[in-house]
Amino acid sequence: MNVPFLDLGAAYRELKAEIDAAVTRVLESGWYVLGPEVEAFEAEWARYCGASHAVGLGNGLDALILSLRALDVGPGDEVIVPSNTYIATWLAVSAVGANPVPVEPDPATYNIDPARLAAAITDRTKVLLPVHLYGQPADLDPIVKLAREKGIAVVEDAAQAHGARYKGQRIGAHGDVVCWSFYPGKNLGALGDGGAITTNREDLADRIRVLRNYGSREKYVNEVKGVNSRLDPVQAAVLRVKLPHLDVWTKRRRDIATAYTEGLADSGLILPHVPDWAEPAWHLYVVRSAERDVLQARLKEAGIGTLIHYPIPPHMQEAYVEMGFAPEALPLAKCLAEEVLSLPMGPQLGHEDAACGIEAIRDSLT
Repeated sequence: MNVPFLDLGAAYRELKAEIDAAVTRVLESGWYVLGPEVEAFEAEWARYCGASHAVGLGNGLDALILSLRALDVGPGDEVIVPSNTYIATWLAVSAVGANPVPVEPDPATYNIDPARLAAAITDRTKVLLPVHLYGQPADLDPIVKLAREKGIAVVEDAAQAHGARYKGQRIGAHGDVVCWSFYPGKNLGALGDGGAITTNREDLADRIRVLRNYGSREKYVNEVKGVNSRLDPVQAAVLRVKLPHLDVWTKRRRDIATAYTEGLADSGLILPHVPDWAEPAWHLYVVRSAERDVLQARLKEAGIGTLIHYPIPPHMQEAYVEMGFAPEALPLAKCLAEEVLSLPMGPQLGHEDAACGIEAIRDSLT
């Protein structure tokens, strides 16, 4: 048995002719930085997300950093972040000189708990930064409502949520700005790094366009101290090929998730909880077990690929030792890091492979 966690080459093979043609189109165009290919993808991605604007960037981390810069977040400011997330969410806050303030997750969904937010807000709080972890939408209504009451901004980390819906509306325009990654393993993945923001705020879109291009909108005229973070036209062309297939691929992911949920219903594992208002993108299917490490080892022996998202929470990373968090300071994040396991998932994963995974998990738990 050999069931990989994710086969990145499978998506290319499925769309090989279209992708090859798109890449050749860019190569023959002679336009290799920004330009019409990037502009076309930005328009298509904004329309898909239900947003007024999209700005293509070099990667998902830059999307977060430039969004915070566009909101004038800087030294001395605080940004409320999930305790349970990939470290990039925290790194973006640190990159602008602000302080990440972690809030524990809802124990059912693993996303930031809106009920805990108010207590974390101070007069230095500039942004609430929820993450749609594993492709499951965070509960946005109470988050946005609180932010509006307090006069602070909402930046969404949607790096794993391409195509997810919250109360029927696609993720992409609920907060002030939504940040995307097109890393190859994402639901909408490029053939290298890539990122973007979507927003309904023209002022933020304009500021981020300037920031991404050395602080310039006119060549050799620099308004601000910007950076070089521009979505590559080759990657934009690949994303344009994949985007029309995203909903079909999301449906395939949903079918695999349903198979896992039904096949593991009485296995003793803690399975994903999906609120009535959420339509996940199923970037990951994450189970929990107190015997996670034993289970992962047995599945590896059986030829089933798994990963841990994420084995060390940000507050326990050496990168944040100066914040002085004890491991137990954020017990839910610590517990999840010790128990979560991501099963094979992807739009090219066959139903037979999913069935093999379910059988191997059941055998491993007996």
